[in-house]
Amino acid sequence: MALLVNIGHDGWYTDTDLAAELRALEPGADIRTLDAPGDMAEITMLAVSGLDPELPASLPNLALVQKLGAGVETIVAHPALAPHVQVARLKPLEPAREIAQFCLTYVLMGQRNVAAHADSQSRAAWEPLEPRQNHKTRVGVLGLGHIGGETAKLMRDLGFDVHGWSRSAKELQGVTCHHGAKALEPMLGSCDYICAILPSTEETRGLINAQTLAAMKPGATFINAGRGDLVEEAALIADLDRGHLGQAILDVLCTEPLPASDPLWAHPKVTITPHVSGWHLGEALADVMENYRRLGAKEDLLHAVDRARGY
Repeated sequence: MALLVNIGHDGWYTDTDLAAELRALEPGADIRTLDAPGDMAEITMLAVSGLDPELPASLPNLALVQKLGAGVETIVAHPALAPHVQVARLKPLEPAREIAQFCLTYVLMGQRNVAAHADSQSRAAWEPLEPRQNHKTRVGVLGLGHIGGETAKLMRDLGFDVHGWSRSAKELQGVTCHHGAKALEPMLGSCDYICAILPSTEETRGLINAQTLAAMKPGATFINAGRGDLVEEAALIADLDRGHLGQAILDVLCTEPLPASDPLWAHPKVTITPHVSGWHLGEALADVMENYRRLGAKEDLLHAVDRARGY
């Protein structure tokens, strides 16, 4: 029984660094990387951020793919992955808090007129602007799961009027919760900021489209820190161009890395960040090793994914 670490993309942890951190948690564990994989038939668990489509075929005894994050949409239905292979994700608190703080950063920038003051400074113009008050500002959170719940609670604790939307009914103290398709557009129309933290599923792909964008409050700020395929990007650009939405903050895109030729880069009302809102795995590294132990002991896994449902 061995665990193979293969991040699957650059710009984050390296395979070597992550393997070293996992070994420090469980010194006796057999943890490998592709630079020295040993006998591939001994590998039963694969830890990835992005799944290399060629890799599963070389792992005849693979039993578990551990996603090093929350989103598993590119893994659960991957044709290279045999039906018997289990998939698990992580639900770490540290990156959930980081994503909540990312959303809060851009909300507070709007509240305190940061962009307007920067423009004034560029013109050497003394132009006082009244900040917006939190209790008079409505923040909407799309998705009230592990990460969305943290975001809603952070906004709530800072005095915002927080509304949340999810597919099924949820309850969060101090947050007005809505659910179901019929409740989405009315909520969008009442919010000054929309923080989207939804998974990628059949129900959410393209959910932010011409119709739902038009339903948003004029001048609102849209922040996407969930999955890029939530948004129909051409519809977003058209909405911004006609002067309806005020601004879009996109940490996730339909294509990553975003091609240099993409019009989103140069749009004056769009801010692009390179998928950095939640970075550190924190205490979740212990969950990776716990699933390694549970797999060997044939016990139920932490945060196992229903591959049929996609999450």
